[in-house]
Amino acid sequence: MSPQAFNDWLVSAQHQCLVMGVLNVTPDSFSDGGDFIDARIAIERARQMIDEGADIIDVGGESTRPGAQRVPADEQIRRVAPVIRAVSDLGVTISIDTTLAPVACAALDAGASIVNDVSAATEDARMVGVVAERNASVVLMHMQCSPGTMQRAPQYENVVDEVRTYLLSRAEAFASAGVAREKILLDPGIGFGKTVEHNLELLRHLSEMKQTPHRLLVGTSRKSFIGTILNQPDPSARLMGTAATVAWSVMQGANIVRVHDVAQMRDVVRMTQALLNADA
Repeated sequence: MSPQAFNDWLVSAQHQCLVMGVLNVTPDSFSDGGDFIDARIAIERARQMIDEGADIIDVGGESTRPGAQRVPADEQIRRVAPVIRAVSDLGVTISIDTTLAPVACAALDAGASIVNDVSAATEDARMVGVVAERNASVVLMHMQCSPGTMQRAPQYENVVDEVRTYLLSRAEAFASAGVAREKILLDPGIGFGKTVEHNLELLRHLSEMKQTPHRLLVGTSRKSFIGTILNQPDPSARLMGTAATVAWSVMQGANIVRVHDVAQMRDVVRMTQALLNADA
């Protein structure tokens, strides 16, 4: 999907669920760390995901797995900018997965049009201005604490209400800065500062998360809660568990699903939408 087609989709009434393919240009991501650290390999992987049906390519230069170490902005830029420049020539919509405003600026300069911020701009407040000034789209995710500490006994009184309230508050900060509401997407942050039961509760109540003015992105791909439930420690072996969560997310109204296995999940999305009589 081209950036213009993505913008048209944002303002339309379409119920088509888009597929975002994950491209981690990192040595330490939980599932594919090191696989695409070489820019040439990363670019080829992006091309493959486009052929498999990815509507968006999400490029990240810093792992956000539990316990991950921080990566300075200049190193993130060194990793992602050449990949984004090359992939943008393929005509696909690109998002940059970062919490740092300088990285977002460099990625937008290179050809990205979406900022995917797992901190919802609480780590770098400058991100609000960057998104507004550059007329970019933004994905705001909920995360309790930080990647380094988020899985240390996360607690909620009502995880669905708390996540929804937090995301609407962060969305309002961007809208107040002049970002069009249709360009603000929300992500409940499955696996980010949540227990297995928290994740399941959020998924069970995705329809409530949909009761906002914003499109909803859901990322369950290969997550550890799937591994725990299925007793499958190898992230790459969680394909069927991921498929179940993707189908469920589409049924509950997710507008974008973020996945590693694009070809398989594209089929899951299309089949689920056909069953729902939505736009396949």
